[in-house]
Amino acid sequence: MLNNIGPAGLIIIAVVVLVLFGRGKISALMGEVGKGITAFKKGVKDSTEEIEDQTSELGETARDVTPEEKKDKV
Repeated sequence: MLNNIGPAGLIIIAVVVLVLFGRGKISALMGEVGKGITAFKKGVKDSTEEIEDQTSELGETARDVTPEEKKDKV
């Protein structure tokens, strides 16, 4: 169904949405979407930094803790 919508159909839909909601509501909604995306990116960055800090506090890299008997069976 959505495959049949061309450029003209998208323009008509945009005009209808603009008439129904008005320019002010749409710009406020887009502003909120932008704030949400920014907050999401900041949260991902903060959690990544936190994980990196925790691993650097340990002061060691990943090490193999597999028992010697099981290493040979691979």
